[in-house]
Amino acid sequence: MIRFFPGSATSAVFRRLLMVALALAGLAAMMSPPVHAESRIKDIVTFEGVRDNLLVGYGLVVGLDGTGDSLQQNAPFTEQSLAGMLERLGVNIRDKTGAIPTTLNPKDVAAVMVTATLPPFAHQGTRIDVEVAALGDATSLRGGDLLVTPLVGADGEVYAVAQGALAGVGISATGASGSSVTKGVPTTGKIASGAIVERQIPFNLDSLQTVNLSLRNPDFTTASRIANAINAYLGTDAAQSIDPATVRVRVPARFHGNTTAMLTDIERLKVQPDEVAKVVIDASTGTIVMGEHVRISTVAIAQGQLTIRITETPQVSQPSPFSQTGTTTTVPRSNIQINEGSKNKIALMHHGVTLQELVNNLNALGIGPQDLIPILQAIKAAGALQAEIKVI
Repeated sequence: MIRFFPGSATSAVFRRLLMVALALAGLAAMMSPPVHAESRIKDIVTFEGVRDNLLVGYGLVVGLDGTGDSLQQNAPFTEQSLAGMLERLGVNIRDKTGAIPTTLNPKDVAAVMVTATLPPFAHQGTRIDVEVAALGDATSLRGGDLLVTPLVGADGEVYAVAQGALAGVGISATGASGSSVTKGVPTTGKIASGAIVERQIPFNLDSLQTVNLSLRNPDFTTASRIANAINAYLGTDAAQSIDPATVRVRVPARFHGNTTAMLTDIERLKVQPDEVAKVVIDASTGTIVMGEHVRISTVAIAQGQLTIRITETPQVSQPSPFSQTGTTTTVPRSNIQINEGSKNKIALMHHGVTLQELVNNLNALGIGPQDLIPILQAIKAAGALQAEIKVI
């Protein structure tokens, strides 16, 4: 045993070496990759009550450069809205019979639908973004201003009021000869922070005795792992997976009146989500997404196409010079080529091959995404694909 005396130079050197070794060990532990890909609970679940609410409203956009609605022809609702708005501002445009004059036909006004998303726990005075879309036959909303528009929720109550200049409107131009160019959608636009929240949705999170966690991708195994991770952290059996999509958590006594603090700690816990074996196919674009757990039983795959190519090269036949007989005629010449896919091979998929092995074997056959779609469906029909196929 080596003994170091306090205050000696050897002891100081040893302490420095020990500190360096501990620092290197900690750095190596931080840089080493995790064995399994874990996710935070906050990234795979949503909490009860913490949700968005959709708002919608009807309003008018003014200031358009002759690209608004045609009032009497295709947008009578714009005419009625314009007359009602002017009357509320003290301007009466109706005649003695109460009818709107037919001469009222400004091309600088358009009726629009205004939509917005009210985030959870938004308080009065908070600003939110809104989207505007033409409702009538307006050709463009570029350069327009949205007038005061109440935004209502599903219960019919007004939760926000929108107003402001539109941005992000597309451009459309047409030439005299009929040629045109369009960039974006000229009949839609956005107003950043264009609405002010006037009413907040009441929800007291800290008064809850139980909280439900909803899985974004329902799964029995993932729900069980979430419940186990929460119970291990809280030190009690407070969490229970009641179905593949829901984990119910009873608020422990030490968190009564402070549920927010409990959820803050829970959402940072990490679990390893499980997933089912699934193959997602988008036939319109040829996109194929296969999960990690997709397995193939023993099966042989052959892919080939019969291609027949016919090339016509007609030739002109003429009589000899100064000949008194014969006429000029066209002689057909046809070249027929047949490709039976003789270079294609048969690939043998052994039992339990992985996703990487499947991709490598299919690539060896020279199979593209469009050809891969019917092959996967045929393997599934043969009972050799141990996964679910979903066509979107």
